[in-house]
Amino acid sequence: MQSRFKAASLVVVLAAFSLTLVGCAQLNKLKAKKAFKEANTLYQQQDFKRAADRYEEVVANDPELTAAYFFLANSYDNLYKPSRKGEAAIDAFLKKAVENYKKSAGVEKDKVLKTRSLQYLVAAYGPDKLDDPSQAEPLLQEMIQIDPADPSNYAILSKMYEDAGQYELAEQTLLKAKQAIPKDPTSYTQLAAFYNRQGEFEKTMEALSERTAKEPSNPEGFYTIAAYYWEKAYRDFRLKDAEKLNYIALGMEAADQALSLSPEYLDAINRKELLIRAKALVVKDPAQQKALLDDAKKLREQYNEIKQRKAGGK
Repeated sequence: MQSRFKAASLVVVLAAFSLTLVGCAQLNKLKAKKAFKEANTLYQQQDFKRAADRYEEVVANDPELTAAYFFLANSYDNLYKPSRKGEAAIDAFLKKAVENYKKSAGVEKDKVLKTRSLQYLVAAYGPDKLDDPSQAEPLLQEMIQIDPADPSNYAILSKMYEDAGQYELAEQTLLKAKQAIPKDPTSYTQLAAFYNRQGEFEKTMEALSERTAKEPSNPEGFYTIAAYYWEKAYRDFRLKDAEKLNYIALGMEAADQALSLSPEYLDAINRKELLIRAKALVVKDPAQQKALLDDAKKLREQYNEIKQRKAGGK
């Protein structure tokens, strides 16, 4: 009998204890919500020290309020100052930022916040902070898996490889971007810029031509080709005059194509003028030089007239 009484009493005590735990849990969640609201206000006011303190309260009271981890990390990130790198208190901010970006990336279900946590974590391993690209590489690979249609992740990873002298991996990464998102123009312009930095001009122009083939009605693609041809003809002093004239002609053709699609495209008008002036520097006949400079002057007048008219219409 006494034994049964003790057992019954323990059940009552256990039930009461469970209710207390439930009550505490609910109270903690309410505290977390209140602190989260206050923290968000402080964050918007860029009071990152006090915001971090409030976000710490949030995750302490309710770890399931996962959005707080990103904003906690970012508050510490904003408190870190690269110019004061090496100071214990400042370095501690970056350490806490990394810890909480990792937590956010691990538990966050919201795709936007998860991706943003990974992006900021990659930046934390950048040269002005922890300077540890080996830690950033797997994060970028994960980001590409999460969102294979985001060209920026491929570009960052490729540049990381390029800076490390791993040019083949850099190229392969950009080629994967082109395959994954063939309709995105930045995939082609990033690949072209990479080839141009490597001194592979023909591959540069092939990438840019691929872009115009994908979007033939976009004048920007043709303008970009004109700009690259002008850059090559005007700045590469190793070229012979015949090569310069060939590149200038190809640039003029691209600029005209851009203007046929958008007659008042100011950048294209300006680039065509520069190409004409570049040609005037190469040709030897004074009469031809004068004719070219007269054409360039007319384009400059056209440029100024359109620019003034557009400014007046605003």
